[in-house]
Formats: sequence, structure tokens, C-alpha cells
Amino acid sequence: MNPIQTMNQNAEGQPSTTSNGAYVNGARPAASRGLSFARHFTRPGISPFDEITWELRDAIIQDYKGRTIFEQKNVEVPADWSMTATNIVASKYLHGQVGTPERETGVRALITRVAESIRDWGVAGGYFATPADAATFYAELSHLLLNQKVAFNSPVWFNVGCDRLEPNSDAQNWHWNAESGRVEFTTTGYSKPQCSACFINSVGDSLDSILTLAKTEGMLFKWGSGAGSNLSAIRGSMETLSGGGTASGPLSFMRGFDAFAGVIKSGGKTACGEDGDPEYRSPGY
Repeated sequence: MNPIQTMNQNAEGQPSTTSNGAYVNGARPAASRGLSFARHFTRPGISPFDEITWELRDAIIQDYKGRTIFEQKNVEVPADWSMTATNIVASKYLHGQVGTPERETGVRALITRVAESIRDWGVAGGYFATPADAATFYAELSHLLLNQKVAFNSPVWFNVGCDRLEPNSDAQNWHWNAESGRVEFTTTGYSKPQCSACFINSVGDSLDSILTLAKTEGMLFKWGSGAGSNLSAIRGSMETLSGGGTASGPLSFMRGFDAFAGVIKSGGKTACGEDGDPEYRSPGY
């Protein structure tokens, strides 16, 4: 089941039902009491998107020679956001190809996509005590993001809610399968988005394990995360192999991992982060 559900709303903009019946006639799921949320920054019936001033800007990024390397015109942003913030959002986080109707138009579209998706997951999972609590959560989260009081890490902006924009994506990734109780690597598109900023990986002292790590890191980079790997299990370059000869050593493989990190764009937008920690006592690494 897709965890992001499109919600029906009542006249006050509060969720009343979901496509999986999480709220029926305004009643919360019987199996869970749910969470209650109080308003601190917003008021019922008033959208936080309507409480700020918006403007359209052209996001342009140039290299050191003055050549334009990115441009998107008429990006909708809050008037008090800096031009640097505008360029970062437009060049890295807005989804879709520039110049196409599918391209997100600015901060309003971006924050709506992410905040609505998180709210809808909560509704589908029975996390809110009442529909009013779900509405409060969404409004408060939107206010915090719009006013730059908090910010998510890059993978959240890259991935969360993008199955609304690309429902038929055939992309693959690891995800937790609650029914089987284990991590699986399957075709999920954006329906089970990768949201963590960094992953720590292990590797064994075999070529199969080393090359498997290269795939693991590459797929983590694809969805916008960084990776750290403990290479201490790999034998040093002065140690022998069972078939004769000597091992390449952890640093040799680290150069290969660094090369992958340099060529795979994080979330399709920027360079990746890779950290290899040898933790190796042999002088041969």
C-alpha cells in the first residue's frame, strides 16, 4: 500500500476520511489513541501560506567565468528568503525537468508536497488523535518550514511526496517491509522514500563483499544520502592472499569508492559524501 494517501477534507480544511479508512466520519482508529497537537504559531482556518508575502524570482547560478549553469525563471519564494536560499531550493530541491509543466514552481509547491505527505502518512497510520490534530500538525509544520525556523535534510526534499509527481516510477531502493519484518531491495519508485542523511555500512574481507559495498553506497548516493563505511575488516596491502600474491589494501578500494562518490549525483543534483574509516592497525593500508 502506498503510505501517502490523498485525503478528503471537510469545509474547514480538516481531514475527514482517507482512502484506506483511517478516519471514518471523523473518528480516530480504535486501535490507537493517537497524538494531540496544540497550535503555537498558527490559527485555525488561516493557512500559514497566506500569512507571508510571496514574490517571483529568477534563480540563476553562474560559474567563475560568468557562464550560466542553472536557470529557472519565476520561482515562487517567500519575500524574506535570501537569493542564496532561492538558488539552492530551485537548483537542488524542486522536482521535475526545468522548462516542463511537471516542474515544481517554487517553495510553496515544495513545502506543500513534503508537509502534506508527512501528514498523510500520519493519518494513514493512525498517529493523530483526531482530524483536527492532523490539521494542526500540518499547519504548524508548514509555518516552521516557510519561516525557516526548521529545515529537513536534503533526502527529504529530494524524495518525500515525489510519488505524487511520478506515480509510475520504476526506480529501485531498499526499504523496510513491515509484513516480512526485514529490509528489502525492490522497485518502489518514490512510494517508500529514502529520508536519512547518512548511512553507516560494514564490509567483509572478500572481493564479493567489497563490490557489494560499492553498489550499496552508489544506491544510497542516488537518493541523496551520504555514506560512511568501516573498512577495518579488509586486509592490508602487505598481507598475502590465499591464492598467492598480496592484497590491494583498504586505501586502494577507498580510492575506488571515492571515484563512485564523485560521479554519482546525490539525488541527481549534487556531489555525494563518502567517508571511509580504515580503523586498521597494519602499516600496509
